[in-house]
Amino acid sequence: SSLDADRYLLLHEQATREGRFLKFVPASGAATRMFQSLLQIYYMPHFLEVEELHHRAEQGVAVACDFLRFLGGLRQFPFLDDLKQAMMTDGFSLDALLRQCEFRVILDYLLTKRGLNYGTLPKALLKFHRYPDECRTAFEEHLAESAQYMDNGCGRCRVHFTVSAEHEQGFRELMERVGSLYEARFRTSYEIEYSFQKTSTNTVAVDMKNRLFRDRYGRIHFRPGGHGALLENLNDLHPDLVYIKNIDNLVPDRLKAPVVLWKKILGGCLVDLQDRVHALLRDLTRDPGSDLVDRGTAYCREVLMIPFPFGFEGWSVDRKREFIIGKLDRPIRVCGVVRNRGEPGGAPFWVKGRDGEHSIQIVEKAQVDFESEEQRSIWMSSTHFNPVDLVCGLRDYRGNPFDLRRHVDKDAVFISRKSKDGRDLKALELPGLWNGSMADWITYIVEVPGETFNPVKSVYDLLRPNHQV
Repeated sequence: SSLDADRYLLLHEQATREGRFLKFVPASGAATRMFQSLLQIYYMPHFLEVEELHHRAEQGVAVACDFLRFLGGLRQFPFLDDLKQAMMTDGFSLDALLRQCEFRVILDYLLTKRGLNYGTLPKALLKFHRYPDECRTAFEEHLAESAQYMDNGCGRCRVHFTVSAEHEQGFRELMERVGSLYEARFRTSYEIEYSFQKTSTNTVAVDMKNRLFRDRYGRIHFRPGGHGALLENLNDLHPDLVYIKNIDNLVPDRLKAPVVLWKKILGGCLVDLQDRVHALLRDLTRDPGSDLVDRGTAYCREVLMIPFPFGFEGWSVDRKREFIIGKLDRPIRVCGVVRNRGEPGGAPFWVKGRDGEHSIQIVEKAQVDFESEEQRSIWMSSTHFNPVDLVCGLRDYRGNPFDLRRHVDKDAVFISRKSKDGRDLKALELPGLWNGSMADWITYIVEVPGETFNPVKSVYDLLRPNHQV
């Protein structure tokens, strides 16, 4: 309701003034999937010959159709000027190469170290939006967005990026170039932190026939163990309140207002939940009386939607009290979800665990057994989608940080489909950061407007109206 929203906004403002919020952005992944179709056709140079390209497109071959779409939108991409400059440095003209249909040279300068190296750079360092007087990377858009809901007078804006070791310097150099500009623009002081995904979590990849995947040099290909490995990074920070957001869910300035508003509402909702949960825990640990147990039971059932075991009503007051304390004394997450519109990713479901207990979880498509008609039907019936719009409370009622590793479902590993050098592969991933890694958290679901979700999963998403300035 509007009254709740106003209260949440006040709670959010108070928490930001106290400097309680950190933003955590997984940003170590390369943009390989974003350029997958371009990488595929790059490694099939005969497809780039003009007659062959149009012939394949007429046949409906996806990579050929995608490449023609790329050419048609080339002037709208925010990296156009950088691409032209990289070519000009070596004496090439983009316009001349287009006229001569030298498409592989263009892809060479876009995707490889010969030019922009967008095929292997992390998404954070790619240009996302073109403004009249500047082009911003995804990293810069996170700076611009974060300042608008994380600094309400506290004088600082703390953002933590997980990065790969090979690209850390690129992040630092970019921040060195633009940091003071955004600090002056938003009147804040950024505290930017970086950490690496631990290599001990890497796993081998296999091809689509379950054979060890080897790169073009015949070497076994090891991949990071997915975003679930980042729980270690988050745990090491011992933060208080944390926003978690994907690197690619961003909009230009003209569309930021609803995004900022709902970030504040979700943050205030978390503060409200946490205050109530912690107050209950303090009371329950001091007063073993049945009235408090009844109040705790009602709150768990009616607000947090925590199922209770069969026969609970017949338990002793002390046993009930211990059960409720155990259910409340956990990390809390508020998950913003949007109406399902067919985007790839996870969704909220009731999940039955190995112990028979039910809980609200964010489930990835890769976790679902689509050979089971029942499981497929349940997945297809989902009404909402998880855009990775999370706010988390990571301290207990005593003010101590939770050990997040104690709240993971270690069985919730899954296999995902990725690509390398334009070839498909299967990767074993650890329980996802917002999936199995948060399985034993208090989960509260809030529907947010679809306009807050504008991911860039493919280079062609940059051509969507919501990414045009």
